[in-house]
Amino acid sequence: MEFEKKPLIGMVHLRPLPGSYLYDGNLDAVIESALRDARTLEEAGFDAIMVENFGDVPFPKYVDKTTVAAFTAVAKAIRDGVSLPLGINVLRNDGIAAYSIAYAVKADFIRVNVLSGIAYTDQGLIEGIAHDLAKLRKLLPSKIKVFADVHVKHAVHFFDFEDAIRDTVERGLADAIVVSGRATGKPVDVEKLAVAKRVSPVPVLVGSGTGYDNLPELWKYADGFIVGTWIKRDGKVENEVSLERARKLVELANKLRF
Repeated sequence: MEFEKKPLIGMVHLRPLPGSYLYDGNLDAVIESALRDARTLEEAGFDAIMVENFGDVPFPKYVDKTTVAAFTAVAKAIRDGVSLPLGINVLRNDGIAAYSIAYAVKADFIRVNVLSGIAYTDQGLIEGIAHDLAKLRKLLPSKIKVFADVHVKHAVHFFDFEDAIRDTVERGLADAIVVSGRATGKPVDVEKLAVAKRVSPVPVLVGSGTGYDNLPELWKYADGFIVGTWIKRDGKVENEVSLERARKLVELANKLRF
């Protein structure tokens, strides 16, 4: 993925997977919905796709084997059906599962919510997994990049933001960092984003709240954008990806690039 281009990474939010509390018994429908959103993002001109088990609430810290198997089936269908670079995020913080799925389906990157440090979340205290992930990357070498959140959303943090950036990159070995707002769809603090851009030696991605109105301002400080809520029909995260809204954001990004 070319960060010089400041890529738009579109979210494919999966319906509840087998093993989750809200799963309705129809895995084929989960795959069809995910593939439809992925193809819409490709048609709209997005630069990459990230798949996430968004429907699996309430989230565990680490997923079970059923989730890994089902997630892999969905990711493989998207990999085969869409030509864009593909990313994997396994909620709440299962970077080991994410890397394993990515390796199996030949995805290009993963997102890890807490790579270094600790976060106080609705799942309790979540500890960083940098050491275990580094061991897995050594065992299964690949070109898969690790995008790691710093002060991830839906959480309270105890470490200084600048120190957390340095730890995530220098000690956690992240290939890029992600900076988000307080919750899904909430805009990032621009001053915080500017700090991240100044401090981080690796690319900085906006992880939430990017939309048509604030993209020009965020463009000054970010190297890429993970977009979910705004590109959904009516701007509601639970809806399918809207081709019209996704195209509108791509057209704006293309203007900002030139």
